[in-house]
Amino acid sequence: METTARRTRRRTPEREAEFCGTVLELLREVGYDTLTMDTVAARTRSSKATLYRQYGNKAQLVCRALRHAKPGDLEEINTGTLHGDLHELVSRGDDCGMERDSALMQGLAMAVRANPDLRRAFKDLLIEPELCAVETMLRRAVDRGEVRADHPALAYVPHMLVGAFMARSLIEDRPPTPDFLAAYIDASVLPTLGS
Repeated sequence: METTARRTRRRTPEREAEFCGTVLELLREVGYDTLTMDTVAARTRSSKATLYRQYGNKAQLVCRALRHAKPGDLEEINTGTLHGDLHELVSRGDDCGMERDSALMQGLAMAVRANPDLRRAFKDLLIEPELCAVETMLRRAVDRGEVRADHPALAYVPHMLVGAFMARSLIEDRPPTPDFLAAYIDASVLPTLGS
């Protein structure tokens, strides 16, 4: 019991940030399929048993590291306008971070399709919380009268945002940036919603 308590105390926010950063470094180096719990344990100076106890499996470990790397809690965004909320959403990243994230997400896309555990963890730990935050923004915009409640495009806003993030690399061979995403929101998302 003492050993468990001692381990728990050592898990500081700094150690968690270092740990998650190391998992993402490994993921960028070797990809999801080659990443192993043994490699993570060795690189993070943890035991494999501790990793399984704290994270469940490799898919959950990777998704928790990705979640930890996200800049801030999207649920906290509430500027008073849909324009302000969506701009705040995309301004939370920086060019460098978005470039790294874009490459990482493209690399994970194939693994997500091929691995049911990763797909489930990805949806539960990353997609659902972000969808909830965007849906909250949209609901507030409807309540304020900025967007009609029956507007058919409301259901597609998350698809538009994810599409812009992923497609820029494919179409222009350039990573998304906060400026690009803000311009996309102003030119495409808001006019589509009539806002």
